[in-house]
Amino acid sequence: MSGEGGLARYVLGAVPHGRTAIVAADGTGPLTGRALADRARRGAAGLAALGVGRGDVVALHLPNVPDFAPALCAVLRAGAAAMLCSPLATEEELAGQLALGRAAVLVTAPALRAPARAAAVRAGVGAVLDLLPDRRAARSAAVSVVVRAGDPAVLALSSGTTGLPKCAVLTHGGLIANLRQAAGPLPLCTDDVLLALAPFAHVMGVCGVLLRGLAAGATVVTLDRFTPAAFLGALSRHRVTQTIVPPPLVDLLATGALVDRYDLSALRVVYVGGAGAGAELERACAQRLGCVVAQGYGMTEGGPMITVNPVDGRARPGSAGLPLPGVRIRIVRNGHEVPAGSSGEVHVTGPGLMAGYLGDPQATRRVLGADGWLRTGDVGHVDGEGYLWITDRLKDLIKCKGHQVSPAEVEAVLTRHPAVAEAAVVGRPDARAGEVPVAFVTLRAPASPEELVLFVAARVSAPKRIHEARIVSALPRGPTGKVLRRELRRPHPPG
Repeated sequence: MSGEGGLARYVLGAVPHGRTAIVAADGTGPLTGRALADRARRGAAGLAALGVGRGDVVALHLPNVPDFAPALCAVLRAGAAAMLCSPLATEEELAGQLALGRAAVLVTAPALRAPARAAAVRAGVGAVLDLLPDRRAARSAAVSVVVRAGDPAVLALSSGTTGLPKCAVLTHGGLIANLRQAAGPLPLCTDDVLLALAPFAHVMGVCGVLLRGLAAGATVVTLDRFTPAAFLGALSRHRVTQTIVPPPLVDLLATGALVDRYDLSALRVVYVGGAGAGAELERACAQRLGCVVAQGYGMTEGGPMITVNPVDGRARPGSAGLPLPGVRIRIVRNGHEVPAGSSGEVHVTGPGLMAGYLGDPQATRRVLGADGWLRTGDVGHVDGEGYLWITDRLKDLIKCKGHQVSPAEVEAVLTRHPAVAEAAVVGRPDARAGEVPVAFVTLRAPASPEELVLFVAARVSAPKRIHEARIVSALPRGPTGKVLRRELRRPHPPG
């Protein structure tokens, strides 16, 4: 693939000009396909006037609002890469993200302006914009940039399989391939309405909902602040046909009394992402709503969509489904591929894999082999009919309400407290959130658990805040000195 527009041209070329392409759940900010394309074109011209072009990075620090779509497409049309930054990030977190992605420009929303500007100053970002500059003159709006398949399109923050955040580079060609791969197993048409609950700061929100919906000519409904009533109200008001939800919302849909107050009869498919919901919960949700509930599997480095359960009656509740066309999966244990039914680490390959981690070839080599296979860090098996079952994970990432929380990042914050000598953070099962972070600390000076909880809360976004701090005499370690997190996850951990 080469030519003007790349991913933006591929997506915008499919959007019906006279229909609503995207609208907020409260009905505000609707954009037709024609208006979306026009704003993307003028926004690209505005960025070009600022000197932004091929090889540059523009950070998008925006909530789930309709304005996100033209901003993303404008960045892509200008030839730059769009870096996805969470609107929940603290000033400190955002500054670190901007520095990591080497952003030249930060696009934010008026309500986020103060922390965005402060973070930009700390990271040395040259320009901070409230949405995008607008070049209305036809002559100045003529931006022609040749985009190649291997050019970076999206920089997505990921903790990888271990450690601190990194920037996964997803290319124009890889993302187009992933959208094409998903078109068959995750069918959409122009009559479909998708609720964008997954954050656009995450690739599943951008690729699995926003870009997939626009590329199919469907309507995307954005929800920027979640409450059960707002979620259910949006499903009912807009006659939503598909959405992607984390496991806690499968539980809400299956058992919540509030659900009975809303008409959800338009729902055809509820996809489950972020973590497995369990076979019984999936069945209960499907039975109550009278629709398909299908789990899928993906990761930032994987493109992001890797597997999904079929929606034609062949779904296997509890499984992660079948590989997308063009995706291959192998299960590896002790360096060797094992047969169907045997457990090991999940490796995947396909045209949508990331190009690597930005500026970190060593981290890239740890997960992406020269043979093109990605080591996911998840443990599972493939059954005799090709369905993937995820049973555990090698990595220690905590999945809280669909967000990936890096223990190392939270531990780094904890150890900045003058009283903390060492810290280890693990996930504790939680019925509503899936998992919540819990810290185990050793002290060098007196401090209370409550003080440590508040110390972390003041420095990180909500999903990363620890729900408990346990003071212990020593952290359990193995022969090599590595902290034994599995011991800390036990119901009665050593203390």
